[in-house]
Amino acid sequence: MTRLFEYQGLKISWLGHDSFKIKNKKTVYIDPYEIKTAEEADIILITHEHYDHCSRGAVKRISSAKTTIITTPVVKSQLSGMKVKEIRAAKPGEKILVDDVSVETVRAYNVNKFSSPGQVFHPERDEMLGFIVTMNGVRIYHAGDSDSIPEMDRLNVDIACIPVSGTYVMTAEEAAEAAKRIKPKIAIPMHYGSIVGGVRDAERFKKLATCQVEILSRE
Repeated sequence: MTRLFEYQGLKISWLGHDSFKIKNKKTVYIDPYEIKTAEEADIILITHEHYDHCSRGAVKRISSAKTTIITTPVVKSQLSGMKVKEIRAAKPGEKILVDDVSVETVRAYNVNKFSSPGQVFHPERDEMLGFIVTMNGVRIYHAGDSDSIPEMDRLNVDIACIPVSGTYVMTAEEAAEAAKRIKPKIAIPMHYGSIVGGVRDAERFKKLATCQVEILSRE
């Protein structure tokens, strides 16, 4: 395992759970949670309101007056009063340009992970987000807390960050099937090691996936 994955001028770090930092001239964070780093963010992307994705303390630690946050309307409300440049609420299907960084919002939802009979943890109707971030011409997909869903068939990305731990998101087996749908050049497993799941899930995913898989150690 490596701590830093470099690809076409981008530096990609896994910060644990669903959290990533992507750097070129800009610094982009996705779902900062229990992060050890305190590098200032240009852009913060938050997939949904659950505490392990929307951590006000983590966001405050890396934010400044130059930071743009892109997230759901619910999270925008939760982060009200945060001293940043802008908090932009988005729904799936939008494309937002922040300087030279392109952010596309896509759907993320469960189909077979239930909190109670008939009720999934991440319902489609809540319009939680995944993101496609384009930097240096590289398209990086962060699936958020999602199962394998039909929308993945239409993605065109170079790198896919895919949850693998089960319970609330895809199992390693389901993640491998999702990777077949997405067809990235490289997949990075996530959503393990903090709330549920462990490195064995990441290793299982790597064994089953048909694309190149990079398992990152936590920064």
